[in-house]
Formats: sequence, C-alpha cells, structure tokens
Amino acid sequence: MILAEKIIKLRKEQGWSQEELASRLNISRQSVSKWESMASVPELDKIIMLSELFGVSTDYLLKDDADDENVNVADLDNVPDNTRKISLNEANAFLSLVHKCSSQIAMAVSICILSPVVLLFLGGVQEYGKINISENAAGAIGVSVLLIMVTVAVAIFIVNGLQLNEYEYLEKEPISLDYGVAGIVETKKEQYKNTFTAGIVTGVALCIVSIIPIIFASMFENEFMEVCGVCLLFLLAAIGVYFIVNVCIVWGGFQRLLEEGDYTKTEKERNRENEPLTVFYWCIITAIYLGISFYTQSWDRTWIVWPVAAVLFAALLALKNLLKKDK
Repeated sequence: MILAEKIIKLRKEQGWSQEELASRLNISRQSVSKWESMASVPELDKIIMLSELFGVSTDYLLKDDADDENVNVADLDNVPDNTRKISLNEANAFLSLVHKCSSQIAMAVSICILSPVVLLFLGGVQEYGKINISENAAGAIGVSVLLIMVTVAVAIFIVNGLQLNEYEYLEKEPISLDYGVAGIVETKKEQYKNTFTAGIVTGVALCIVSIIPIIFASMFENEFMEVCGVCLLFLLAAIGVYFIVNVCIVWGGFQRLLEEGDYTKTEKERNRENEPLTVFYWCIITAIYLGISFYTQSWDRTWIVWPVAAVLFAALLALKNLLKKDK
C-alpha cells in the first residue's frame, strides 16, 4: 500500500473529509487532494503531523511494504552500545545545514577556478594592445584579484567546515536512526534524486563544452581571441563544477545518515584504521611539494605533485587492504 492509499484509508477510518483533515493540518483541501491523488508528496513536517494525528509511525506511512503489525519499535533498541542514536530533529538539522553549506562550498570551489581569469585576461589585453596599461600594472591587478578571490574562497571553506564539523561523527561513528527517521530521510533522498541527476548531467555537460570557445577561437588564428577562449573555458568549467559540487554535497548528506556508499559501517571502520596513515602521508607530500617548489621556484609546474600523490595514495590504500585480507 502506497502513501496516498494509506492517507485515504486512515482519513476514512477517522470519518474525516478532506476538508476536515486539511483543517487539522492547517493546510488547504487541495493539498490533501494532491496527496491522495499522488500529484504531490507531503513535506517532512506534514509527514510528522500525519503520523501524530493518525497515531501511526512515519515508517508505516513512508514504506510501501510496512503494515501496522510489522512496525516494531523495540527492534531499534537492539543496537550495539557504541552506536550513536540520531533523532529526527538532529537529522533534520543536519540536512538543513548541508543544504545551506552546499551552495556556499560549491561557490567557493568555483571562485578558486575563476581566480586566474582576470590575470589571464589583463595579460592578454596588455600584450595585444587592447588597452593602454603597463605589463607590471596588469600583472599586479591580476595577481591581487587572484589572491583576494582565493582568500574569500578559503574563508568560505573554513566557515562552512567549522559548521559541518559538529556532525563529523556521522562520517566516523556507527549510527542508528531513531524510529521512523530512516523512512523520512529515504523519502527526502528520493525526492532529491531528480535534482541530483540533473545537477550531475548539467555540470558534466558544461565541463565538456567548456573547450568549445578555444576551438572556435583557434579557427580565427587570433591570439587575443584564444586568450578570451581560455577565460570562457574557466567560466564554463566553474559553473559546471558548481552544479556538481552542490548536488554531491547534499547527496552525501543523505548517504551519511543512511550509512550508504562511502559511509557504511565497514567503510567507517576502514577509514578509522587508515586515518593515521592518511595524515602522515599527506603531511609528507605537502612538505615535499613546498620543498621542491621553493627550491626550483617553478610553482607553475610543481602542482603535478598533487595528482601523482593522489594516484599513489589510492594504490597504497589498495595494497594495504589487500595485505590485510591475506592475513
């Protein structure tokens, strides 16, 4: 039995009309009609109100295969002592924070991508005589804008990171959702699924087509237009990455609460075991990167250390897990 059918069934058991149910929920009759005709799904707070009003669990309302007789609250008490229980208010507060921070973090990532654009553009217009500005002035303005944008992005990362740090235990500790919470989170995840898919598709598409401005600029054999093409590439890529990061952070929030994907109990245990190695490894890599960069002064090339280190780290973890299985 689906949610719409359950609402109809429970409403009729109480002898209420759609108008009476709507009045008790402080909503319009049309809203109840849409729920019962499957034209829309009740929001989280309305699911809770329906649960309290009809005297049933949210699991019963949200899970198609949940009947009155197989809803057992006692089952939730049979969890290990080291498992942290998450209430509905706590889960709702976390999801609200994730939704708020996701757009800000995505914007900060996009700002980092866009930070060199002014420097590139001013360098181009100065070199090809489009405006009357000295090379030093163009460089100074471009670098200043780059540093300001990176500073703003870092500040956004820090502020949002500190807020999300309150829920760091969701990534590291085994959790158990209070009665009915899993069903609500799962429903909200399903409601967000189309947005997540659209965001990924849009973001990837923009990243792919970002190369088009350079292709068109090369057709005219004009170096200044090629500079403009590179700037447009950065712009399209930044927009695409914004969509991808935004929806992935929100989707990750659902996965943390439901312990799915990279946040299963097994993965959490594995991450706790790998944490000392991870900290040691990246501290060494950072020291190597800074040492090589300061010694050679080739900051435009030493960035290659990071992707190489990332691939080596993945291989190192895979080898460690393989050796552990053999024991």
